[in-house]
Amino acid sequence: MLLRCIVVAVALTAVAAFTARADEVKVYRQGEAVDPSEVARILDSSQPVKMRSIRLLDDASKATAKAGKPSALSLPVQFGFDSAEILPAARPQLDALVEGIRLLPGSQAVVIEGHTDSIGAEAYNDKLSQRRAQAVRSYLVAKGIDASRLRAEGYGEQRPLPGREPKAAVNRRVQFRGR
Repeated sequence: MLLRCIVVAVALTAVAAFTARADEVKVYRQGEAVDPSEVARILDSSQPVKMRSIRLLDDASKATAKAGKPSALSLPVQFGFDSAEILPAARPQLDALVEGIRLLPGSQAVVIEGHTDSIGAEAYNDKLSQRRAQAVRSYLVAKGIDASRLRAEGYGEQRPLPGREPKAAVNRRVQFRGR
């Protein structure tokens, strides 16, 4: 019985670790430089995570493994109040994102996720996040990214960043995932 409990505990820990790994997000702050090659590395879903064996890691490898490869990146795209109009301050980060997407294989799709904080009505936030994700999609298309590679989705307040207060401003973001 004890052995069975240990096996279940280990399995649950492994599932939790895998889930945490899958949800890692590189969060950029406002004004922080976005490296196009890092954008490409994060969004490139053609490179699957390799998991064949278990091995002991030295200290340098532990730091690298702990950091992991984020599955998404988040930008604090600035919009006008109660609006889907992208403010000029957001353009440098979005332009670097465009350069990163251009480094991806031509068949690589990108999902643009709009998110809000939990202030306001849920239905309103759902619609606002969709409008903002669509505005970012339109911006990327205007910069030369093929529209067929981009899908805009609005999540409203449903997916706050892990460990963050749902009303925190950091949850007002646009997130990008490779597909």
